[in-house]
Amino acid sequence: MKKSFSIFIVLVLWLSCTKNMDVAENMNDELELIKKPNILLVIADDLGIDAMPGYSLGSVKPHMPNLELLMNEGIRFNNVWSYGVCTPARASILTGKYGFRTQVTRVGQTLSTSEMSLQKFLDVSNSGYSHAVIGKWHLSSQVNHPLSMGIGTFSGVIGGGLRSYWNWDLVENGQTHNSTVYNTTKLTDLAIDWIIDQDQPWFLWLAYNAPHTPFHLPESDLHYEDTLPSDDMSIEANPLPYYMAMLEAMDTEMGRLLDALSAEDLENTVIIFIGDNGTPNNVVQDFSRRHAKNSIYEGGIRVPMVISGKNVNRKGRYEEALLNTTDLYATIASIAGVNVSDINDSKNFESLLGSPNLKVRDYAYAEWDNGAGDLDCAIRDEIYKYITFANGDEAFYNLKSDPLETENLLEVPQSPLTQAEATALANLKNELGKLKL
Repeated sequence: MKKSFSIFIVLVLWLSCTKNMDVAENMNDELELIKKPNILLVIADDLGIDAMPGYSLGSVKPHMPNLELLMNEGIRFNNVWSYGVCTPARASILTGKYGFRTQVTRVGQTLSTSEMSLQKFLDVSNSGYSHAVIGKWHLSSQVNHPLSMGIGTFSGVIGGGLRSYWNWDLVENGQTHNSTVYNTTKLTDLAIDWIIDQDQPWFLWLAYNAPHTPFHLPESDLHYEDTLPSDDMSIEANPLPYYMAMLEAMDTEMGRLLDALSAEDLENTVIIFIGDNGTPNNVVQDFSRRHAKNSIYEGGIRVPMVISGKNVNRKGRYEEALLNTTDLYATIASIAGVNVSDINDSKNFESLLGSPNLKVRDYAYAEWDNGAGDLDCAIRDEIYKYITFANGDEAFYNLKSDPLETENLLEVPQSPLTQAEATALANLKNELGKLKL
């Protein structure tokens, strides 16, 4: 009897210890999830650096106090390359790949569901994050395509544009219905509702349609522009103030979203704001109209990006490092706790959030598909940019001295390239050749 009783006591103690160990492990897992920051990625549609507060180009700027606060508390990135139009820009962020690899190089193409989306990558890496895309998708015309790509929740606009910001098709849970709420406001409502429901670290991809055409005037309490008529003729005659009003309305709604977060959640959130491509040519500033959206020039592919919030220790800083929209893939994964330095065409630049003067890329790459089946391709280093056009033409610019690309160094009469220029050009061509094989 004594032996049996002793065995029983040992068994009880073992079970008790095992249970306590399980509880401790579960508590550690929960604490680890609590430590992970939330991630808010905000994408503005058709916003170049000339229309962005805090950037030197452009003389007319929108009043965006919430975004400017993020700038003051974080980092402005000056040399981020994207694509000249919406679809390939979004595909590059979602996959971490250049467009020629995914076959998404222009508007209207469908991203294959065989691609490993960023959200799916977080899942297979056991990151513990919930995730959603709210807003503009523009990677397929199929309402269930976001869910097929591994997105946890999708609510928003499947296509590229709206017939009206006040009368548009909202897709939720694979079902389409009409919304008559101002688009920017409704997307913000959906974002707030989704965040409130989360009980684990979250990654929200919030893709506003604004300030993409049509330049419909928001409600007066959302923007700071003077009284403007709302008829189409007035908008067409002078679109710039309407474009600015849409940006200001977006900023107002971003502020409402951030205010909806608890102080604890806001303190534990990394906020990334980025434009998807350059400013449309009817409202572009400083850049020539043919160097705006829908081009391989800086006005088409150079976009603003601001990062602020949790673990962003550089406050009010400018960052000159070369980056690409593909780099958000590895960086967001790293912020979510996934051990990745680079993947596909994506470079992890999380270290820049705490330390300056770190080189992430030696070269940045971009491409433009004019719809004829060939690509204009661009590559740059810290100073020079080389473009090879689909028709065989070439261009070579010094972006330090000529940021608006007004002087093609290959066409300057009787002025051969300096040794430094010739060496840079050869290096860029070589790197482009290796990339495009």
